[in-house]
Amino acid sequence: MTAGPVGVAVIGAGVISAEYLRTLSTFPDIRLVAVADIAPERAAAAARAHGIPLAGDVPAVLDEPDVELVVNLTVPAAHAQVAAAALRAGKHVYGEKPLTPTPNEAERLVAEASERGLLLGGAPDTFLGAGLQSAIRAVRAGHIGRPVAATTAVQSLGPESWHPDPAFFYQPGAGPLFDLGPYYLTALVALFGSVARVAATAARAREHRTVATGPKAGQSFPVDVPTHVSALLEFASDASANSTFSFDSSHPRIRFEITGTEGTLAVPDPNTFRGPLRLRANGSDEWRELPVRGRTDGRGLGVLDMARTIRAQDSSARIRDKAAIADGLSTHRASGALAFHVLQTMTAITQSAAVGAFVPLPAQLVPPAPLPEDWDPTAATLSGTSP
Repeated sequence: MTAGPVGVAVIGAGVISAEYLRTLSTFPDIRLVAVADIAPERAAAAARAHGIPLAGDVPAVLDEPDVELVVNLTVPAAHAQVAAAALRAGKHVYGEKPLTPTPNEAERLVAEASERGLLLGGAPDTFLGAGLQSAIRAVRAGHIGRPVAATTAVQSLGPESWHPDPAFFYQPGAGPLFDLGPYYLTALVALFGSVARVAATAARAREHRTVATGPKAGQSFPVDVPTHVSALLEFASDASANSTFSFDSSHPRIRFEITGTEGTLAVPDPNTFRGPLRLRANGSDEWRELPVRGRTDGRGLGVLDMARTIRAQDSSARIRDKAAIADGLSTHRASGALAFHVLQTMTAITQSAAVGAFVPLPAQLVPPAPLPEDWDPTAATLSGTSP
């Protein structure tokens, strides 16, 4: 029986990898084994910075027997290829969002993971932070009565103002919908359950954008995706949401509110792990702050929840039964099934904007269970793990 911390490799040593590596290195239930990147010098630098023993290309990392779980932080266009290679190498996979650029690719990954008895997961895991978990508990506890609707908005002038190489944000698989949408849509699904159908409009303000900072400052690049998307979502639970995702607004704005029969809940930014969480009851003129309970430790909570699930399966006699392993695919919260449903939702939004009609979602999803309030990322829970 395998015991102790789960061996993890990170593939993709770009900007976001620093946050993942910083966080994952603090979890005693995870052991960082390797870093890979298309640019070997980037992988080597990341490995040195975090004391990781192996740095190399993707094949070398996938050949490493101590690697059990791959965290795929490549650009969206490479998500499917890298994830498939990792699954075929016998590794569990957790990927950055979106899971893949298209639902067909994601469906193949979900099927392959199930067939091989491997776990598949995907970002965002921000909904596992104390802020959103407290919001989910507040809704389930009836603080706003029956949830009726949500209003969300995330607006800015786009990432070219701060990112040194932002062109990929404006390619298929990105844009404000596919880059920022997963945070909001994942939180909505965790709160309301699966999306039943969507309607949307979309626009693109400019054909080209210009890099503002870093070595590529002043360079222009094409915009290949809509940069302002407005969506109406209907959930299987009969709740609804209207959401705006924009890289065209000179007025930066983040808004997430849930209306119920007994009040309104102002939910924390779903691209963070913290609060505040505020409640305004019917008939009140004041907002009341609710307690935010739980541990917040940044990106990687979904990887940790997945690693603990891997060890739980390793220690169970049911691991010998492939059907039981497939059932286990839904036991970790930032699951491939959840990421796939969010990807299907974003694709349906894109289709609706193109055809000017409601687009139904093909399947329903059971929302992930909330984390226990005492769930502790920094506690050693796996047999053989050193505190």
